[in-house]
Amino acid sequence: MRILILGVGGTGGYYGARLAAAGCDVTFLLRPGSAQRIARDGLKLTSVRGDVHMPVQVVTQVEQPADLVILSCKSYDLEAAIAAITPAVGAHTLVLPLLNGLRHLERLNQAFGRGRVLGGMCNISVGRSADGAIEHYNRYDELRFGAQPEAKAPGPIDASAVAEVFKSAHFLSVLSSDIEQDMWEKFVFITTLAGMTCALRSDIGGIVATAPGDQLMRDALAECQAVAAANGHAVRPLAHKLAMRAFTEKGSTFAASMLRDLQAGHCTEAEHIVGDMAQCAAAAGLPHPCLRMALCHLQVYEHALAA
Repeated sequence: MRILILGVGGTGGYYGARLAAAGCDVTFLLRPGSAQRIARDGLKLTSVRGDVHMPVQVVTQVEQPADLVILSCKSYDLEAAIAAITPAVGAHTLVLPLLNGLRHLERLNQAFGRGRVLGGMCNISVGRSADGAIEHYNRYDELRFGAQPEAKAPGPIDASAVAEVFKSAHFLSVLSSDIEQDMWEKFVFITTLAGMTCALRSDIGGIVATAPGDQLMRDALAECQAVAAANGHAVRPLAHKLAMRAFTEKGSTFAASMLRDLQAGHCTEAEHIVGDMAQCAAAAGLPHPCLRMALCHLQVYEHALAA
């Protein structure tokens, strides 16, 4: 199976490194500067689950279709990413996006057809060091994926075939029978986390250490869960239990990567995550004061950044 990965950022770089180390046919589609660096220095990954440092295949433009394209760009780069990978999407190609939120699926379905676009999500904390190496911050590296509801693969390669290839690599891969439900549960989790840690400029421990903090986190989670339920994806008991534990733990240093982006003065995925959840709440006629407050805070930040 020919696998193309757009970019060599944290998420795509991590899974690409694991697949390449397992002997899979992996090529990275990169900008010229990044392509030169990786061609010269190889791809470097540091992780408690095992380091990787090896040469990998890189290209700056696509010359032939791939069997699988893995897409892990930021949501605000989605249009550019679609343009970059379009030459790689042939008659039987599957596209596996690993973006946060849900809005990107509709756009990718429009671009490539629902049958070609898998649903996907990951539970991983990664970044890049100053020299471009990928840094894996803990042991979690789950990649969960599956076909969208009522979607039929355009050719012989389907989600099951992808799962067989992923089995050879050193990360946890799960072929989901209900990826839409999984993605909604992550959407609820990450929106609550990003919205509140960004709006209050603190990790979870700092928030729940205040008098109203514990209840605010519960309120924000309840708002997002109500949106999921209104869209036919009520959060399952285990996902609720894990979220409650994560969002009310005293002394926790847990915070969204969006907060790190904000603190560093970078663009954020506010509209794609918090904004989309707020729109869904409004469309369902649901009260969402925590979401509105968080979105307002992030929009003020984005407007100042653009000024």
